[in-house]
Amino acid sequence: MAQDHLAASSPLPEHARLAAFAGEWDGEEMVFPSRWTAGGPATSRVVARMDLNGFYLIQDGVQMRDGKQVFATHGLFTYDRDDRTYKLFWYDSLGYTPPSPASGGWVGKTLTLVRGSLRGNARHVYEIIDDNSYSLKIQFSPDAEGWADVLTGVYRRIH
Repeated sequence: MAQDHLAASSPLPEHARLAAFAGEWDGEEMVFPSRWTAGGPATSRVVARMDLNGFYLIQDGVQMRDGKQVFATHGLFTYDRDDRTYKLFWYDSLGYTPPSPASGGWVGKTLTLVRGSLRGNARHVYEIIDDNSYSLKIQFSPDAEGWADVLTGVYRRIH
């Protein structure tokens, strides 16, 4: 009897943990001055869903400043059962293609993911505040040692 090679295994509890970020969210953000943008307050709308048989969280975000869209993101989160780490494939309207996904894990209610590129290192720190809010801090470091904030935000679930 032929084996069905397209039959997928079931998502693990680690995959399901990402569902904490599923839903629609309004964010209040602070953008820090960088080589990419001037600093200042911003708002964001984030829409995220668990998809592809529960293996992935797919997240899209739009950032507004002064009534205009200034930045957009597309993130694909998953748990890699081979190396037992979480992965974040991050794309944004700056147009850089990441050479590899960010990688990391949970400590308590905080998910930290780090990736490197020729431009430096980025760290995304997501912290679950409660069932209806989470925070995000995106940081940059040229050497993965001294981290500077690029963005901080608090996101509240839209009911």
